Amino acid sequence: MELHDVWFVLIAVLWTGYFFLEGFDFGVGVLTKLLARNRVEKRVLINTIGPVWDGNEVWLLSAGGATFAAFPEWYATLFSGFYLPLLVILLCLIVRGVAFEYRAKRPEENWQRNWERAIFWCSLIPAFLWGVAFGNIVHGVKIDRDFEYVGGFWELLNPYAVLGGLVTLSLFTFHGTVFTALKTVGDIRERARKLALKVGLVTAALALAFLVWTQADSGDGASLVALVVAVAALVAALVANQAGREGWSFALSGVTIVAAVAMLFLTLFPNVMPSSLNPEWSLTVTNASSSPYTLKIMTWCAVIATPVVMLYQGWTYWVFRKRIGTQHIAEAH
Repeated sequence: MELHDVWFVLIAVLWTGYFFLEGFDFGVGVLTKLLARNRVEKRVLINTIGPVWDGNEVWLLSAGGATFAAFPEWYATLFSGFYLPLLVILLCLIVRGVAFEYRAKRPEENWQRNWERAIFWCSLIPAFLWGVAFGNIVHGVKIDRDFEYVGGFWELLNPYAVLGGLVTLSLFTFHGTVFTALKTVGDIRERARKLALKVGLVTAALALAFLVWTQADSGDGASLVALVVAVAALVAALVANQAGREGWSFALSGVTIVAAVAMLFLTLFPNVMPSSLNPEWSLTVTNASSSPYTLKIMTWCAVIATPVVMLYQGWTYWVFRKRIGTQHIAEAH
């Protein structure tokens, strides 16, 4: 296996880790409207992800940085062609992070309500747009012979990509709902489990349609295995949720995300960005990669730094592993 193939796999792993971890962050943000009944319950939901949300976003920075260094042509075409939706995602992530920190800085009800709205919308919008972006990457976009995107913004909102956005939105919401059931106690935990069933059934229908479409369009034997694993894991997560096994349900919803992202990258390889105009104009792991020397240096840096980052993040989750509930909130802030 060449180094550019290795880095394609590593970037796939980084995106998978990001969607697994940030996925339930986005889901919890959406639940501040769907599940929480009052200000105290909203604070409970926010507190479940308060210690970890910023660490989860490290995976996005790592994925973006690795793409820039390992596949500069891919990075350039992606960020120039998808400039507007990626800018919206970036702005949402900035506002969302500020909202987490500033919401409780002042006691006025309007102040807190506005930041809570920001948390909701800045969780929902990126959860949808990430699916749109990856749907277009996998399905193919208008790339010319100079490896430049020549399509328009509205062409990115094609039926396949929009379905992909609905899948990521519903899947992340389901992931966040089972995470909430895992991290809370009392009435909010029970309502989260009931909501997880409803969201999970919607997710299953959307995900099955999207993954079957993907398989029919550009799949092979390996991607079919990933499809089966994703669907089976989602069904098992619903069963575990109904049985009150929140830990298993969360783990299995995570397996669904891992398998679904793996399927997308399996159907993509050896391309990194297919051209819908001419297959010969597609960006591949070969023509979009950096020099072998650059990839070699990056590999050594990754070998040294990655275990340290993962150990630290694992320690953070261990420290903040206990459940919380409304009884742990002294007063509404």
